[in-house]
Order: sequence, then structure tokens, then C-alpha cells
Amino acid sequence: MSADLDVPTDRAATRAAPAPQQQYGTASEPREAAALAAPAAVARASDRGARIVVVGIAWAWHVAIGLPAVLGVRTEFAAPAVVLGCWGLVAVAGAAAGILLLRGTPLPPWPLAGLLLAADAAVFAAVGEQHLFGAPNWVWSTLGWFFVLMLWGRRVVGLIALLTAHTFIALVAVLAHGPGTADLARFTMYVYGTFSLQVAVFVGGTTIVGLARDRAATATAMHTMAAERAAAERGRRERRDRLALAGAAAGRVLGELADGTADPDDPEVQRRCVLAAARLRRMIAESDDVPDPLLHELRAAADLAERNGLPIDLVTIGSPPPLPVEIRRRLADPLAGHLADAQGWARLTVVSGPDEVVISLVTPDKEGPEATGPPPGEYDHGPVQHLYERDGDIRWAQTRWRK
Repeated sequence: MSADLDVPTDRAATRAAPAPQQQYGTASEPREAAALAAPAAVARASDRGARIVVVGIAWAWHVAIGLPAVLGVRTEFAAPAVVLGCWGLVAVAGAAAGILLLRGTPLPPWPLAGLLLAADAAVFAAVGEQHLFGAPNWVWSTLGWFFVLMLWGRRVVGLIALLTAHTFIALVAVLAHGPGTADLARFTMYVYGTFSLQVAVFVGGTTIVGLARDRAATATAMHTMAAERAAAERGRRERRDRLALAGAAAGRVLGELADGTADPDDPEVQRRCVLAAARLRRMIAESDDVPDPLLHELRAAADLAERNGLPIDLVTIGSPPPLPVEIRRRLADPLAGHLADAQGWARLTVVSGPDEVVISLVTPDKEGPEATGPPPGEYDHGPVQHLYERDGDIRWAQTRWRK
């Protein structure tokens, strides 16, 4: 008997090479990944929109407002070349900062910020007293927006520090010209406008991105819950229908035993009882939350066979990947039926890999027609293949799933 028993086992091993044990994630991990990816995508889209707006504002001030004002009175500056040169220098630095910001490339903010502050001091010294508070002194309106570009996505403390340095440079220039009360009032107004606009846009952009991420996360969680609720309800209905069918089959057997039309000593009646019990037990096992549901269901069927006096050897090679309930049912059901009809002994072998699961059952053959399952041959049930053979000494059944 041992020689015959080894043959189907070798055959099963050659049909599916043993795969090394691997760690597979649970079915909830893809859902968790999706739940994290959706809010992140919304946040990236919102942040990109805010970046485009900030770049547009900075360049609108610098080109559409600052440049015409500079060109209109360039001969009246104390050092026209310095004012125009600094405008071009800031334009180049701002272009580099804007392009890198729109591409999402990390910016080197502090070297650029130092360059802008140097240009800031040079322009305040070069415009002269006449245009100190006028539109030709473009650093009042433009420079803070380029600070926003360079520090976008960082803490607001850095922006406040740069704006404070800008304010100090402006205050030195105003005091150098011997200001009056009106000049100090205008200075205060300009400082307020610089701080309020740039800081408001900087903080507002960060806040909008955070709110968009939170709202997307909430919506994703709600949709996920709704989908899981619908799937659970559908699974509950399907399970209820299967339970009704299994219960009806068990009820018929019990009814026949109760009214005396079935003989408890009849092997066919015993087989029907074992098969009905195996179906009920497998239905209970398939809903358990365990790391390897397929092996859990097969162990439940093997345990039931052992309880009915059938010595069974269960061998597992590899770790099955996460499989849907329908696939697990098609893999386990035919073998549960063959186990219900087995006599003497049984050997159940499970060979698993990331893309394939093969389950083989070997039992002694016996005389007479088949009591359960299809006649010998090969059958396809979607992604699951069922193979059954008998040669007079053994019966060999196999179910195979390929990804």
C-alpha cells in the first residue's frame, strides 16, 4: 500500500513544483493602500493648483506692474543700471524657482533668498528718495512673492523671517532719507500689505491642501465603508442561500432517518450524512478570520473525516496566496465530496505558490460505481481545474488554481 500511496504524491509534486514559503498580505491591505492613495492624490492636485496661482501672481507683479513702472522713470533713478540689473537678476532667480516649484523639485531656498535680499538692499539704495514709495521701487510689491515661491511647502516661520529682513532693509532706507511722519505712515502701510498678502496666501495654500486631503480621506472612507457594507450584505445573502441548500440536504437525510425510511447502517446513508456535515462545517470555516483560510477549510474537512474514523495525512508545501471565497470553494468542495466517500485512509497534499495552488487527494479504490463526484476525467470550472483518476488500487483527485 505504501508504494501505491507514493505514486500520486510524486505526480502531484511534478505537476506543481514546491514554492518557498512567502509572506502574503491580507485582503485588507490593498483597500488600506487605496484609502491612503486617494487623499494623497487630491492633496497633490490641490497643491499644484496653488503653486500655479502663486507663480502667476509673482510674475504678474514683476512683469506687468514692476517692469513698466521701472522703464517709465528709469532716467530718474539714482543708479538706473542697478535697478534694471537687479530686476533682471530677480527675474532669472524667480524663473528658476517657478520652474522647479511647478515640477515638484526641491528648491535651494536660502541661497536664492540671500541673493534676493542683496538685490533688495541694492534697489532701495539705487531708486532714490523720489521713488522710494512709488511703483518704480518694485521690490515693495514683487520681492515677497518670490519669497513665497522659494519657501513653498515649508514652515511659515521662514517666510516671516525673510519678510522681516525685507522690512528691516526698507526701514534703513527710509531712515537714511530723514523721514517725516507721513513717510513713516506710508512705511507702516507698505509693511502691512507685504506681510498680510504673502503670509495669507502662503498659509491659505497650506490650509486648503490640508482640508482637501481631509475631505478626500473622509469621502474615501465613506465609499469604502459603503462598498464593504454592500459586499458583506451580498456575501450574507449568498451564504444564507448556500446554508439553506446545505440545510435542506441535511434535513432530508435526518427526516429519512427519523421516519425509518433510511437505514443508519447503509453506507450510502452514512456517506450522505458525512457529506452534508462536511458542507456545513466548511461553510462555518470559510467565514473565519485566519491567516490561511484555504488551509483552515481543508483542515476542517480533514478533521471531520478523522472524527468519522478515517485516518488522514495532511501535507502542506508553501503558503497559499489570498484567494476569494468562490475560488476556495471550488478548490475544496470536490475534495470534501471525495473524502465523504473515502474508506481506509486518505492523504491530502497542498502545494502552493504565488501564482498556483494544487490540492491532491489520494484514497484507496474500491469496487463499484462512483458514489460522489464526476466520473474519472478532467474538468474545468473557470480558473479552477478538477482532475480525477482511479486505477483499481487508488483513487486520485486534484483541484488546481492558476492565476
